[in-house]
Amino acid sequence: MATEKCDGCGAEVPIAGGIANLWNTSPQSSGGMTLEFEDGSEHFLCFACIEELPDYPDAEDVAEISAEQSR
Repeated sequence: MATEKCDGCGAEVPIAGGIANLWNTSPQSSGGMTLEFEDGSEHFLCFACIEELPDYPDAEDVAEISAEQSR
């Protein structure tokens, strides 16, 4: 299964899909998704970081999550 780094916390997040997951006897689901914000920025975030976002997020909100995680 492929992984992608979360732009918020930096964790390696599993990404479901593709041929590897198709033939797997214990398929896994994705641990996050790519969000496109109204300011035009795109960020891949794990579900835990998505829950930390305000109602109308922008790139600065993702940077705040990243700064909190590095403390």
